Amino acid sequence: MSTALIVVDIQNDYFPNGKMELSNPDKAAENAAKVIDWFRQNNKDNIFHVQHIAASPELGFFLPNTEGAEIYETVQPLENEDVTVKNFPNSFLQTDLESKLREKGVTKAVVVGMMTHMCIDATVRAAVDLGFETTLIEDACATRELSYQERTVPAEQVHSAFVSAVDGMYATVISTEDFLTNE
Repeated sequence: MSTALIVVDIQNDYFPNGKMELSNPDKAAENAAKVIDWFRQNNKDNIFHVQHIAASPELGFFLPNTEGAEIYETVQPLENEDVTVKNFPNSFLQTDLESKLREKGVTKAVVVGMMTHMCIDATVRAAVDLGFETTLIEDACATRELSYQERTVPAEQVHSAFVSAVDGMYATVISTEDFLTNE
């Protein structure tokens, strides 16, 4: 059984002064970098970076050929690491990510990245639907506050709600520390 790391959308627009700033993106990126380093030391050719490029300017962020769409410096891919460009929240939708994983014999996926309530949720659920045994490293993810019917839901609650929704039924949810000490 081969395990792959999928690093989803850790891009400049999610950080301070970006067009869609998240809550505590630096902490999530630091944890993602620790997981990336672990994979580089133990499983070098199974790191897959995913980069969202807006298919339409109405999205307002991750616009093509902008600094905001670039992968954040803390988690920059190495030359030999794969980068899959996507245009939808689900990292598998209309991309070749699944075929790349299958070519390498991957059966297990470890997911880190941004935004918990959107692209992480969609990617984790899709990975499981495609038959990959999936682990979500929750503190290597970040999201933002949301509003619904004049109510504001703090980012921490958004994150907890989405992580708890996939825990068990869809994925094993663990912390960076637990992953690094138990793998």
